[in-house]
Amino acid sequence: MGVVEKKAQSQAHGGSLEPTARCKTGQEDHERHRLEVALPDATLAMDQDAEWCVVRTGGKSRRIRFHDYEEVYAIPGLYERLFCDILKCNSPSTVRQLLEAAIDQMSIEPADLRVLDLGAGNGMLGEELTGMGVESIVGVDIIDAAADATERDRPGIYEDYVVTDMANLSDRQRSLMEMFEFNCLTCVAALGFGDIPPDAFTEAYNLVATGGFIAFNIKEEFLNGKDTSGFSELIEAMCQEGILEVRKRERYRHRLSTNGDPLHYVAMVGVKQCDLDR
Repeated sequence: MGVVEKKAQSQAHGGSLEPTARCKTGQEDHERHRLEVALPDATLAMDQDAEWCVVRTGGKSRRIRFHDYEEVYAIPGLYERLFCDILKCNSPSTVRQLLEAAIDQMSIEPADLRVLDLGAGNGMLGEELTGMGVESIVGVDIIDAAADATERDRPGIYEDYVVTDMANLSDRQRSLMEMFEFNCLTCVAALGFGDIPPDAFTEAYNLVATGGFIAFNIKEEFLNGKDTSGFSELIEAMCQEGILEVRKRERYRHRLSTNGDPLHYVAMVGVKQCDLDR
């Protein structure tokens, strides 16, 4: 795909592919703004889980599905270029701001948090948390590519980074995780599409001490009665049965879709009252 075609794709979306907002990165030398990225024609409707882009690297063009994270993370800067610069994702900063406001109301210092960052990806939320003063963060993701990208782009953000399936922890893995004595769980842009099922979220939730903070976001469609992911029922039960005391809740624009429409999510921050049933 040449530059002319890329510009044509941009004009079909009614705007430039040049970044209008800066998204923090751990390394600037990968020059992500030079990546040639084109989206499908804006008239092509597709489900969020099926969205894709075309990336030109090494003189060749590749079509990459957004949720094929191994491929996305393999290209330095592509995740930030695509989701931050082009699609204007602001979920890491939104969840961080809500968490910061919640702990401030309870006079808790960020340095007192011991965070389990579930679905940590390439460390974008971890970087936000570090920026607000959190000193102990453990990242967890199910794919090695996420850990590799974090080490490449944001080294030192996490105290530890664990590659594992939270839905199938062994007793030994659970014991090792318990040693961190987490009092905060974060999970951003990872629930509802099968990447992190309810039982994996439950396992992570139960690793947090009672009285700890739970901060996450989820697409608003996964909170309605038509949801098939299991999260609508789980989150409703958490709130209605007093398992989670919600302190902050905000509906906001997570990012733009490939056709330019807003994708709305709901972010929540609450205080854990008790464990979830496994």
